[in-house]
Amino acid sequence: MNHLGIRVTDHISAMIAYWDKDTICRFANSAYVDWFGKKKEDMVNKMTIKELLGPLYEKNLPYISAALKGEAQTFEREIPLPTGGVRHSLANYYPDIVNGEVLGFFVHVADVTPLKVLEKELIASTKKINEQNNRLLNFSNIVSHNLKSYANNLASTIVLYEKAKSEEERNKMFGYISKISEGFGTTVNHLNEITRSQNLSKIKPEKINLYSFIEKAKETLLIQIESTNAIINNTVSKDIEFVANPAYIESIILNLLTNALKYRQPSQTPLIDFSCIKEPKRFIFKITDNGRGINLERHRDEIFGMYKTFHGNADAEGIGLFITKDQIDAMGAEIEIESLENKGTTFTIYFNVEN
Repeated sequence: MNHLGIRVTDHISAMIAYWDKDTICRFANSAYVDWFGKKKEDMVNKMTIKELLGPLYEKNLPYISAALKGEAQTFEREIPLPTGGVRHSLANYYPDIVNGEVLGFFVHVADVTPLKVLEKELIASTKKINEQNNRLLNFSNIVSHNLKSYANNLASTIVLYEKAKSEEERNKMFGYISKISEGFGTTVNHLNEITRSQNLSKIKPEKINLYSFIEKAKETLLIQIESTNAIINNTVSKDIEFVANPAYIESIILNLLTNALKYRQPSQTPLIDFSCIKEPKRFIFKITDNGRGINLERHRDEIFGMYKTFHGNADAEGIGLFITKDQIDAMGAEIEIESLENKGTTFTIYFNVEN
């Protein structure tokens, strides 16, 4: 890894490392070595992943073996700290494949301990669940769905890095990796702020700039946008600001943009428009695409249902729109859908604002 890559990754909170096909460490950023209480000079070009993981090695071996076979892996793991205690991680292994040969694999690990602590607390208190706590129980699905967008985009970026033919292209990919990891960390922090409260009504909303959140979503999904040649028009005024939950706004925009890209028409260039108008007591926010659309006569009552899918995608989980509706309801906003098969879809969100 070049010096620029080392500088970039050493300033990222996520843990990043590279292990070759003999499972010898060839790179580890500062966050990675700090997590395990090691020094770079003791790890890089010397230590095997078995030596590093110790008792965890056998548990991780199936994922390591799969990565060395060229299969990307994502899994959760509790990792004991050298100072005592345990942290919960979300790990991603990405194979490094050159000319069909697996040379090793990249590791990207995020600390999701606060989210897992909350999840355990919620499971232990299920007997006292009321309507408000039901929203919190759904939170594990929300976290998984939102962070998956970052993980998938990170995987795509690493693939492009591997295919880069010049130093300039590699540096560009490192820049993307840095932005994605920063976005990953910001999203986790926002979600952690929500989970610290046992009552969603206690969550303190913030003044958000709608235009900026759309631009952030475009950066997060940059690889998908470029790979589909999608045209994204953000005509929302930079002056539009209102008070809302930032984690929810990020999630809503990210989910709707992801769907617009995923359910595009193969024969057309994806065209996605973001717009917003201000009325005396509300903002009307629209996301319009020219994608595959949905038959509303058949599916209107189940559009926002849990695990509902409409286009036969094998990888579709059917929770994106459920999450979106849940978050919009939690903010006291409303959402409507207009759609025609093979013509496209428009989602309209009504945000109520105080004068």
